[in-house]
Amino acid sequence: MPDSNPALHPEVARFLADHPETVAIDLLLADLSGVIRGKRYPVEDLNKVWEAGVTFPASVFLLDTTGRSHDPGGKGFSDGDPDAIALPIPGTLKPVPWAKRPLGQLLLTFTDSKGQAPLAFEPRNVLARTLAKLHELGLKPVVAFELEFYLLDKERGEGRRPQPPISPLTGKREAGTQVYGMDQVDGFEDLLEDITVACDAQDIPTGAITAEYAPGQFEINLRHEADPLVAADHCVLFKRVVRGVARKHGYQASFMAKPYPEEAGSGLHLHVSLYDEAGRNVFDGGDELASEMLRHAVGGVLELLPESMAFLAPNVNSYRRFEPNIFVPITRSWGFENRSVALRVPVGPGSSRRIEERVAGADANPYLALATMLAGIHHGITKRIEPPAPHEGNAGASFDEGLPMRPRRALEMLLASEVLPTYFGADYPKLYAACKEAEYDEFDWLISPQEYDWYLQAD
Repeated sequence: MPDSNPALHPEVARFLADHPETVAIDLLLADLSGVIRGKRYPVEDLNKVWEAGVTFPASVFLLDTTGRSHDPGGKGFSDGDPDAIALPIPGTLKPVPWAKRPLGQLLLTFTDSKGQAPLAFEPRNVLARTLAKLHELGLKPVVAFELEFYLLDKERGEGRRPQPPISPLTGKREAGTQVYGMDQVDGFEDLLEDITVACDAQDIPTGAITAEYAPGQFEINLRHEADPLVAADHCVLFKRVVRGVARKHGYQASFMAKPYPEEAGSGLHLHVSLYDEAGRNVFDGGDELASEMLRHAVGGVLELLPESMAFLAPNVNSYRRFEPNIFVPITRSWGFENRSVALRVPVGPGSSRRIEERVAGADANPYLALATMLAGIHHGITKRIEPPAPHEGNAGASFDEGLPMRPRRALEMLLASEVLPTYFGADYPKLYAACKEAEYDEFDWLISPQEYDWYLQAD
């Protein structure tokens, strides 16, 4: 396809001019569980895809983690599995640097079968509806994500247990780590640099890289974005970058919340500041560390935290991350410069005042996790909810009985919610819960190796 064709959409023309070697384009979406799915099209079809979109079964957004449809709410088998129209998201047509052959990728968003309205149960559209409520107040969130992940050896250990990778620096399997240790960063310097280069090529703004609390565990920060939808897009695509680059280097990268029972879990930390139409950060309290608006926002997020847990901790494994005294929040709490609380307010210049939500696991869907936080912020501001006093010292010594720390209990609290449905749509919590309930049923039906160890009696 000649890149000088005047019929080409400008973004398509620019991409083909910059990357004429491209042979195919991956059309991508992030489903309910945050799993990347899609289709691969020859590059010759790119302009047609851009102009007219493509179709997918709408039920692709109601699959479980393994990709199975359980017909939640009668959507799937019962309604004949109708198509929805997928349209390109401008600005997301990018190269895929880690691919074996020259590929591009394009992120999609969905409308109904007539192309007239956003598909209600696409997670990105759930976030967009929630964000719109803040915009109606003249408030604009600025958002950043921090993601922890594990590098794993591609070879499994005994009982298919994951095992840390062999360090290129020492030639030995990682057996421990020093948090913020530079030897771990140096050991995987080539891989981490390739992640940064790939993110640059895809305009995903990365920041600091740190070694975390366990062998093979790292954290990479994404920079603040003025458009929360773009920030969540970047978070979704960042996960794809990390997994793809890790495969290229012979490793596996995992955003599983708790790969090792005895090691630290991986979190997804959300940073949100809030600006008015004059460009002023309304969380800036001037002489006070917290403005009235910040306090109300904190109060709202904490009030909605119990019904939000099903989105922040979506999988059976997610709940293994929550333990006392390990800097993973287990209470409805907030405080200044305190990493044991659910909502941390970093102390610094008032103009950059923000709230850091620390509950979500790395396995959470970024769109839905952020939507719960923005819903809480809006709820708190409009209802003028005062939070409890900021916590000093360790807020994670024991579990908060008001927080659901088991997956089915979290679904029960979601279904009993009266507030989140006003943001997410009346049907979405029910559809989400039906999908996850079926996934948990299937998980419970499987027999684990431990069951054989405990209950299979020798003759």
